[in-house]
Amino acid sequence: MLTLDLGKQTGWTILNDGIVQSGSIEVVYFEEVRRHLGTDAAHIYGGFLAHLSAWCEESNIPYQGVSVKTIKRFITGKGNASKADVIEAVQEKGFCPTDDNEADSLALMFYVMNFSKDFNMLEIS
Repeated sequence: MLTLDLGKQTGWTILNDGIVQSGSIEVVYFEEVRRHLGTDAAHIYGGFLAHLSAWCEESNIPYQGVSVKTIKRFITGKGNASKADVIEAVQEKGFCPTDDNEADSLALMFYVMNFSKDFNMLEIS
């Protein structure tokens, strides 16, 4: 599984057999942004999403977006949580994200794991 925070500083996480590491990609989840604060951000996101969709379709890899508010509510308990709140929540799970983009991709990974029957346990390598 690949989770992505699409943006100028894209954050990503690969989960393979319950271990966060490099590996094959069988499904992609991305942070679905429904409101952009600027035109550049909207254009960048749209371009990345277009490439991601095309690659997934060509590679026959299922993909799905999850709204920012849903991810934040899941990881922090608040749909309007700050970037710092998300980083702190991910750190409390034993990770040290380099920035808010990586924290977002990890938060999305935890969200997917929580609602997927395929993931029972997470190991960090």
